[in-house]
Amino acid sequence: MDADDPTAASRPGTSASTTSVPSRSKSQQAYHWIKQRIASQEFTPGYRLVLGSIAGELDMSVVPVREAIRQLEAEGLVTFERNVGARVSMVDDTAYRFSMQALSLLEGAATALSARALTTEDVRRARRVNDLMVETLQRFDPRAFTALNQEFHAILFAKCANPRMLELVQAEWARLGHLRDSTFSFVPGRAAESVREHENILALIETGAPLAEIEETARRHRSATLDAYMIHEHPDQVLGLPAF
Repeated sequence: MDADDPTAASRPGTSASTTSVPSRSKSQQAYHWIKQRIASQEFTPGYRLVLGSIAGELDMSVVPVREAIRQLEAEGLVTFERNVGARVSMVDDTAYRFSMQALSLLEGAATALSARALTTEDVRRARRVNDLMVETLQRFDPRAFTALNQEFHAILFAKCANPRMLELVQAEWARLGHLRDSTFSFVPGRAAESVREHENILALIETGAPLAEIEETARRHRSATLDAYMIHEHPDQVLGLPAF
C-alpha cells in the first residue's frame, strides 16, 4: 500500500508523547495514540485495549480514552464486546477488498486530477522513489516496499485540487494500514510488475496523455494488486469478483 502526508495515517510514528500537538483535546490525543499503534501493528488484531492501562500510559483519566475508543469503533478499527471490552478489530478480507476497490477508483481519479499540475521535478522525485523500489526487489522487504509505494503514489496525487477527494484517499490508505501491513507480503511477485506499471504511469503524465487514460491506468494498477492477492488467498472467489 502507501495523508499532512497522504500516507501518514497508515505509517505513523510510535512515540508515546501526547504533548507535541497541544491543540488536541485529550480524547484526540488518545485517539491518535491508539490509532498509531494499530496502524504500526504494535496493537495487533484481537489485542485487548484496557482503558485503565492506556489512561495510565497517557497520564489522563479513562473518560477521554473511552471517547477515543468509541471514535475508533465507529471507524471499524475497534470492536466492543459485552463482558469482554474493546479489542482491535480482526482482519477482514471482505473489508480489505472493498477498501482496495474504493482506493483504485479514488486514487485513479485523484492522480488524473493532479497530473497536469505536476512539475518536472515532481516526476523526477516519483521516478527516484520508483528506482529505490526496484533496488529493494533484490533483498525484498515488503514493509519497506509498501512505504515506498505509498510515497510514490502520494507524489502523483498530491496536487489534486479537490480536497474532498484527497480526504477520501487518505481515509482508505489509513484503513488499509490496519487491514494489511503489506499486501506484497502475500504476493511478492506482484512487486516487480508494480514498478513497471509505475514507469508506465509516469510516461503517460510526462507525455500529456489524456486524463481519462491516466485515470484508467492508475485504477487498473491498483486493481491488479487486489487481483493478485485474491488469486493467491482466495482462488475460488476470483471468478465472482465484480468487474469495475
